[in-house]
Amino acid sequence: MHGNVPFVSKFVIHYFLVLKKIQNIFFTLNIIVILWQINFRFMLKVKIKYAFVLLLIILIGCAKRGTITGGFKDTIAPVLKASFPKNFSTNFKANEIKLTFDEYVKLKGVNKQLVISPPMKTPPEVLPSNPSKIITIKIKDTLQPDMTYSFNFGQSITDNNEENPYNQFKYVFSTGKHIDSLAIGGVVKDALNKNPDNFVSVMLYEVNSKYSDSIIYKNPPRYITNTLDSLKTFKLENIKAGKYLLVALKDVNNNNLFNPKMDKIGFQKQYVSIPNDTLFELELFKETLPFKAIKPVQSSGNRLILGYEGKPKNTTIELRNGAVILPTIITKLEQKDSLQVWYKPVKVDSLQMKVTNEKYKTDFTFKIKAQKKDTLSFSPKQSGILPWREKFTVNASIPIVKFDNSKIKIIDKDSVAVAFTTEYDDYNQQLKFDFPKQPLQKYSFMILPGALVDLYDNVNDTLRYSVGVKNLSDYGNLRVNLLNIKRFPVLLELTNSKGVTVAAEYSESNSSVDFTAIEPAIYTLRVIYDENKNKEWDAGNFLEKRQSEEVIYFPKDIDVRANWDIDQAFDLGFKK
Repeated sequence: MHGNVPFVSKFVIHYFLVLKKIQNIFFTLNIIVILWQINFRFMLKVKIKYAFVLLLIILIGCAKRGTITGGFKDTIAPVLKASFPKNFSTNFKANEIKLTFDEYVKLKGVNKQLVISPPMKTPPEVLPSNPSKIITIKIKDTLQPDMTYSFNFGQSITDNNEENPYNQFKYVFSTGKHIDSLAIGGVVKDALNKNPDNFVSVMLYEVNSKYSDSIIYKNPPRYITNTLDSLKTFKLENIKAGKYLLVALKDVNNNNLFNPKMDKIGFQKQYVSIPNDTLFELELFKETLPFKAIKPVQSSGNRLILGYEGKPKNTTIELRNGAVILPTIITKLEQKDSLQVWYKPVKVDSLQMKVTNEKYKTDFTFKIKAQKKDTLSFSPKQSGILPWREKFTVNASIPIVKFDNSKIKIIDKDSVAVAFTTEYDDYNQQLKFDFPKQPLQKYSFMILPGALVDLYDNVNDTLRYSVGVKNLSDYGNLRVNLLNIKRFPVLLELTNSKGVTVAAEYSESNSSVDFTAIEPAIYTLRVIYDENKNKEWDAGNFLEKRQSEEVIYFPKDIDVRANWDIDQAFDLGFKK
């Protein structure tokens, strides 16, 4: 080869080696074009057939060694090409809407994602169910006059292949002469839990001459939006000026009505005037229902089950056989909203029960049948390891009325007797043992026959239990120093990853609170301002216009480690 041919050959061969590493043939062709342009002058000096052979070799090499990958993944959402009637139409009178897209689309979860404001009594029909370039909305309801409607599809419209969503697409129209354009926004939180529920409806009820607080139980709102499955913020758009009640609802039934038995609610105490540029904060809570007793049912020959709504605290129960009042013991049925009414069996066809809880009173009469009686048994709450913060606890299947500590013995692993005290929790049917624990000790419990006597004069057989205690170095300690606290008392709680409270401390005046002997884990820390001083968090009430007790979360996780002492400042942010 002579002249410029060797240079051209080396140049081409160099790029040929690079191209062999590229799998996509379309990229290869692009690089070939660039190569041709760069070396155009050189190629002119080479015979046409020589250049053709080189290009043919390149293509054959790529065909043999390359793999077609299909190119880049489609990440582009569908594009709306046209709508009829046009989006943002006024004087709207149609009963059918057609949306035309640039590619095949499908509807995904449209029943849950589509939010129509104002709500329609009869939902529209959205078609088709199979992929198409046209979505049809058939309106089944009578539209209100001079009203702006918005159809927010959320993420329900996606392309057919990659399911890229047309995010928050809205179709808006007005039955009047103009489109209402006012808006408000804000944040949805949970009054107790760190993270709010998803799919929370945010609603506006018009405050006019027909308004009453009962409207949220009976009528749908004037305007509505939804946080859907990922948002904590909300924005209500296309609103008329006016005065409104602002409400958030975790609407379990999806009927736009508040059902206190199932739904969580959050509300703005003061009415909202629109236009308004305030960012509103709505805290969801589940109302505590007023106490209500449910007709008792017979569970055994000596026990009745009384279901209830609300809180059973301060409930009194009077069981009667005619004019004769029968002795009873009332206990809680574990993990159920029910009370157990224990009584000594009587041969009767029916009994009467009077239930009282503060202002609530009701009477029941019910049949009694001959049934098998409950038998006495015991089970330990803890087995293996007794946590340092807990008392050893024995559960009884029937309420205990007597216990004799002289027939109970606790010894350690060296067979040395350990002093103890006992207490009986009537409500939960639990016998608790309190004794000074020692690190790395083992304790054996012996409860001799006759030590425990139940309501029916049954006694225990010999009971034996054993537990171990870990070293204190296996636990961690946490001191929380509260800064800028608003008021006392406060309840401090450590919760696990599921939001369950695993440790709690109460302070009536001390801003330094200690959690000792905590199991090593990652915790969430929260402070509750205990307004009514009952040592628990209390939810709000809509009709009473009462918000839930305030909860403040520490912004970071608390990492409690074995044999560590943590001193943590917690600024509650109150400024005088």
